[in-house]
Amino acid sequence: MSINDNMVVQFNYTLRDEKGEVLESNEGRDPIAYLHGNDNMMPGIEDAITGKAVGDKFTVTPPAADTYGERQEGAEQRVSVKHLVGAKVWKPGMAAVINTDQGQRQVTILKVGKFMATVDVNHPLAGRELTFDIEVVSARDATDEEIAHGHAHGVGGHHH
Repeated sequence: MSINDNMVVQFNYTLRDEKGEVLESNEGRDPIAYLHGNDNMMPGIEDAITGKAVGDKFTVTPPAADTYGERQEGAEQRVSVKHLVGAKVWKPGMAAVINTDQGQRQVTILKVGKFMATVDVNHPLAGRELTFDIEVVSARDATDEEIAHGHAHGVGGHHH
């Protein structure tokens, strides 16, 4: 079965940087599940999976714009230290999470004071040439409920 829109796809991945170093992987854990064709996955990964079949293993290096985005110079913001999530003591270069109107966002600490911190709002992997090793584990037609909700349900997907 060829993967196309409105299918629930489960896959395993390993993410490597420009030097081939592993940055993250879901090896040994549940596969990632998403509703294909519904803006639930990075465009570069979704495009690479389109037309593939269960059992396919492949490597793809999408452009930065289709993964974590291009780096935006000057994308700095001052935020209250109390809004930073992930550590008790902050230092420049550390990654933090902040809650925004659009949900959680990962940022990098540039400068920190007693009450305020300057953060880079670019994703830490923005602008980088990243390679994904992907294995398609399963694919099935989405249920009417999943299509209506706009996301996959079950293992690796959304739980209500």
